[in-house]
Amino acid sequence: MGGEGAASSEVKVDRRRERSRAALTEGLLALLEETAFEQITIQDIVQRAGIGYATFFRHFADKQALLERLAADEIRGLIDLTLPVLASVDARASALALCAYIEARRTLWSALLTGGAAAILREEFIRQTNLVGGAVEEEGAWPPRDLIVPFAIGGVLDILTWWLRQDAPVDQERVAVLLADLVIAPLVSSGGKQPMERLRRKLDGKARAAG
Repeated sequence: MGGEGAASSEVKVDRRRERSRAALTEGLLALLEETAFEQITIQDIVQRAGIGYATFFRHFADKQALLERLAADEIRGLIDLTLPVLASVDARASALALCAYIEARRTLWSALLTGGAAAILREEFIRQTNLVGGAVEEEGAWPPRDLIVPFAIGGVLDILTWWLRQDAPVDQERVAVLLADLVIAPLVSSGGKQPMERLRRKLDGKARAAG
């Protein structure tokens, strides 16, 4: 009985912790729709989340750590759209789908890609890509995957970052052309598309197995 009671208490604590973290994440996300990240304070976040100030620090050291948590959650969705872009026979259509995804979350991704977390975001993006795809390199593969993946992803992120920094709006279609012409076409001509196709197939296989 005592063991069951302790286990039940731990479950309740875990659920409460997750609810608090979710509330903080949603609070920051809502604020990012209205205010630049640099202008948001922890007090703003806890007020929006409906959580005590001290509670914030039980979960995150500072607002940057909260932003990084939010970024990690969003990155997987971006990975799912980026890899098809880099390995697609219809590069512009896939690139346009990626741009539409970013445009729908423009405020959030502006904060993530152009703010203080940009370098961390890039590292996390590459880390997650390698994690879900596996870091095993095929013997004799050329160009090497451990070069192609960060190079290709870096190019995509650079273009998206440039787009989000523009004061004058740039159409999604034009950005899709940039992705196709500046990242995908050189990737194909260098033979780098094959590693990305292998990675995409591996991810597709994992998704089917999970389903």
